[in-house]
Amino acid sequence: MRKITLAASVAALVAISACNKTGEGEYEVQKPAIGTTTDTIETPSIETGTRKDTISVPTVGTEKKEVNVPDVDVKTPDER
Repeated sequence: MRKITLAASVAALVAISACNKTGEGEYEVQKPAIGTTTDTIETPSIETGTRKDTISVPTVGTEKKEVNVPDVDVKTPDER
C-alpha cells in the first residue's frame, strides 16, 4: 500500500512540475512521448456578476376565524 501511495505522489509531483504558466490563463504542459512534446493549454475564464430577474413567489395568507375555546378556572383550597 505504501508503494502505491509513493508512486502516486511521485507521479503527481512530476505532473505538477511539468507545467509552466506562459500567460494569463495559459499553461505550457510537457507530455512524455518518445522525447517530450509541449502543448499550450488555455484555461476557461469565468466572469461573475449580478443581473435582475423576475420569479414567481407563492403567497401565504392567514384569516381570522372566531372559535369557542374552553375556559378553565382552577381554584386552590385556600381560594375557596
